[in-house]
Amino acid sequence: MGSKGAEESKSSVYFVGAGPGAKDLITVRGRDLIASCDVIIYAGSLVNPELLDYAGEGAVIYNSAKMTLEEVIDVIKEAAAEGKTVCRLHTGDPSLYGAVREQMDELDQLGISYESCPGVTAAFGAAASMNLEYTLPGISQSLILTRMAGRTDVPPKESIESWAAHHASMAIYLSTGMLRELAARLIAGGYQEDTPAAIIYKATWPEEEYYFCTVSTLADTAEAHGIKKTALVLVGDVIAGSGYEKSRLYDKTFSTEFRTARQE
Repeated sequence: MGSKGAEESKSSVYFVGAGPGAKDLITVRGRDLIASCDVIIYAGSLVNPELLDYAGEGAVIYNSAKMTLEEVIDVIKEAAAEGKTVCRLHTGDPSLYGAVREQMDELDQLGISYESCPGVTAAFGAAASMNLEYTLPGISQSLILTRMAGRTDVPPKESIESWAAHHASMAIYLSTGMLRELAARLIAGGYQEDTPAAIIYKATWPEEEYYFCTVSTLADTAEAHGIKKTALVLVGDVIAGSGYEKSRLYDKTFSTEFRTARQE
């Protein structure tokens, strides 16, 4: 689908990323789509309900936490038949653990048009809250976004151990209830027990909490603070924020398209 602003677009459905939690961390486009749509279906178990304050007067609101896929599609189908627009409001960015593809496939079969609006995912909200940089020169230049297997399986080739072998920065979603297993698998994959780690509960929400620890103390840290769900795990040497090389981009002895190197 083409990329259009809220006013000029003619789609019936908009998959909108709500961002990591804070009401003001939704995109301007996302906020405007919430305000302009006649029907809003939001992921009530994860999306900050304060975002519904942006809804227009008279908008009909549904909480998809209490709905099945079929029920969500039925609401969209009825709205489209009446010429109404629908905002399907997902947590973070819809493209990451959003279960949007199955909805889009249903809409394709029904001939209902849709567009997507990106959002800030929790890993980036967490980095902002903790003032982290995931890609420090000389330490890591890659960020792995992954999860442990739960109700949704993870392909064997994407195991925690296989990712840990890279020693890259990792943001691990949907795994708070399995931290002892997660730590054991990270160590089995190649991380040292004292590798820096962090756990952040409800990143960017008013009730946000975050704690720095190590891979081996992840579970104990979570238990000590009563964190059982809605948290993100970060792993990697970048979390220590030390021992890195400075960027060549701002090195005075390094030439770029915009700056000539200065000789010492």
